[in-house]
Amino acid sequence: MTQVTRIGRVLVPVADQDEAITFYTQVLGFALTADVPFGEGSRWVEVTPPAGGAAVALVLPQGSYQPGRMTGISLGSPDPRADYAELAGRGVDVDAEIMGGDGTVPALFFFRDHDKNQLMIVQD
Repeated sequence: MTQVTRIGRVLVPVADQDEAITFYTQVLGFALTADVPFGEGSRWVEVTPPAGGAAVALVLPQGSYQPGRMTGISLGSPDPRADYAELAGRGVDVDAEIMGGDGTVPALFFFRDHDKNQLMIVQD
């Protein structure tokens, strides 16, 4: 068996790390938890949700790993409807409507960050 104990971080490709920091901290309310030199002339940037959990590493594109992709990231929220209204009101690219919330499937919706990376917010 390995020594793996948790998911530590997920990587999201972004065209501009400073713009990504702004989106993830000022729009989503994440904290900037790492912004350090990495390799030759690069940076390692991580943001983390307010309640903790896996960090999102905002990495520059490499090869076929380019911005504008489905990330597979599902963000938990106690009130996705309020989050939907907040993000839509701030001009974020959100789905046309919220799905689920009918008692069998939790309320959820997809949105895109400034680089068109798709993420989901789903009810806890």
